Parts: sequence; structure tokens; C-alpha cells
Amino acid sequence: MRKNLANVHRVVVLALDGVIPFDLSIPSRVFNEALSEDGSRLYSVEICSIGGRPVTTDAGFDVSVRHDERALSTADTVIVATQEPTAELLRTATLPAQVSAALTLIRPQTRIISLCTSAFVLAAAGLLDGLRATTHWALAGEFTRLFPHVELDPAVLFVDNGRIMTSAGAAAGIDLCLHIVRLDHGATVANAAARRCVVAPWRAGGQAQFIKQPVPQQSDNSTIQTRQWALARLDATLTLADLARHANMSVRTFSRRFLAETGSSPNQWLIHQRVDRARDLLETSDLPVDRVAAAVGFKSAALLRKHLQTSLGVPPTAYRKTFRAPADTELAVNNV
Repeated sequence: MRKNLANVHRVVVLALDGVIPFDLSIPSRVFNEALSEDGSRLYSVEICSIGGRPVTTDAGFDVSVRHDERALSTADTVIVATQEPTAELLRTATLPAQVSAALTLIRPQTRIISLCTSAFVLAAAGLLDGLRATTHWALAGEFTRLFPHVELDPAVLFVDNGRIMTSAGAAAGIDLCLHIVRLDHGATVANAAARRCVVAPWRAGGQAQFIKQPVPQQSDNSTIQTRQWALARLDATLTLADLARHANMSVRTFSRRFLAETGSSPNQWLIHQRVDRARDLLETSDLPVDRVAAAVGFKSAALLRKHLQTSLGVPPTAYRKTFRAPADTELAVNNV
């Protein structure tokens, strides 16, 4: 595969003892699938450890790495992979001297990412003071106790503060990495990377970390086919009665089953899908905002502005300008 090294964004992943193998693999899996039109990789991904030593994992085996912490000084993006917070960190809110020293090697302009509980590492280093952040919901209480100067939101998938970003547990790291690809190179590249990874192309950072209701298997009583039917007709007026009629259910039964399967009401789900479709059109077309609104089923441009502002924190014109900007534009979007 050809590489244009001048345009390759350098990602360095810091692996610490206790690293979770699945989470450690996320950056290389996602960023290696972000390709230019000629098939060249847009990112290089390297893993480093303190002293370049093998790293213990929580899965009963060790991982050998090729680089030591000096690689952090050359990174465009640094990602701290998920690891179990040590007893010392949970007791004192401080990092080992070697880890603290390694983090000081990161250049001031470098983007810094934490996956899941590595937010504890960034917080202990003082990098999250005064910022909004997230981590795995199960450790939210411990995090808040240790780092009261961080505005923790344990309910969301990820938080983008511009230079510093944090994600929740496990697969939320995939969402954040795809979000970064989208920021850097737009929807087309990010969606193609998601397809190669066989994952959802976009879940908003503000989406809940988990759904309490169990998700049933597909059956004749499922709402899956009706959701597929609705997705093909987002430009039309769709009422709750229309959806229930298509599913051959009463409105009450349909609403109950829909909530159990998706974690949201039919109306909330429709709005989310319309906003998602509008995002794609804003990123990949030159349609005026009012035509984008009509194409996704919002009755007016004002309604699209309202829902995009509520979901992403920006109006349509600002969203289009940000996500269609050149890759070297300074990242300054806080979308959650």
C-alpha cells in the first residue's frame, strides 16, 4: 500500500501495565482503515510503553511493543489505552513518576485522547482540570471523588473538548476514533473506515453509554422491519400511527416494543435518524439548508436548526463549515 508520508497523521498509543487488549487494538483497527482516494493510509499508528518494556494485560498475557515513551514527543495524536486504575492511583490520585515524566514529552499542540478508564491518567496529570470528561460509568463515583475539578459526565459515549477528548468504556473508543477521522477528513472517509471495520459509522458523543432494557432477538413481533421501512422514507411525514400500522401492532404495543429494542421512543428515534441523515447531506452535498431539511423530513429549516443544535450543539451552517473544512484546519469543535 502506498504512503504519502508528508500527509500521514502520526498516532502514538501509550500502553501501561494492566492494559485491556481489546481497547489497545482499537486505534490501529480504526485509523488503519482511514484511506485517501488513492488507497493510501491517512494515519500511522504506533504503540509505546514506559522504557519500551513488555506490558502486562488484564487478560493473562504480556504485550511486546516497539517504542518507548520518546515516541510521544513526535505524535500528532496521543491515545492512552484503557487499563485498570492501580490501587495507588485510586488511593492517592497520583501517577508513578515515570508515567508523569512521559506525559510531559507530549507537545503542546498534540491532541490527547483517553479511552475509558485512562481518563484517570489524564485527570491525575492535571490535563482535565476545568474540563468536561467521561469515563466508564461503573467508576464514575471514584473518579468524582478523586478529581472534583473535572466536570464528569458518566452517561455519554465521548466528550470532545477540542485538543483533549475522553471516551467511555470499550466500544465507545471506536466511536471516538471514528469521530476523529470525521473531524480530520470528513464523513466519506469516516463512513468508509466504519464499513471496513463493520461497525456503526456514527453514534453521537452524547448518546447514552448503555441501554437498560434487554434487546430482544428479531421475530415477527420485532420493530426492526418497520425501522428499515421508515429509514427509506425519512423525507415523508411519518406518524406513530403510521409506524404501528406498518408493524401490524396497536400504537401502545408498538411503542412499548420499540422502546425495549432501541432504548428510545419512536419519535426520538425518528428525530435522531433525520439528524443523522442531515449530517451526511451537510457534509457531502451543497444543498441549501432548507432543501436538506425537506430531504430528511423536517418541515422547515428552522426545525432542522433546532434539532441539530439540540443534538450536536451547532447550527447547520457551522456544522457544514467545520466538517467540510480541510484536514489541517485547527480543531475547535465541542459537539457534546
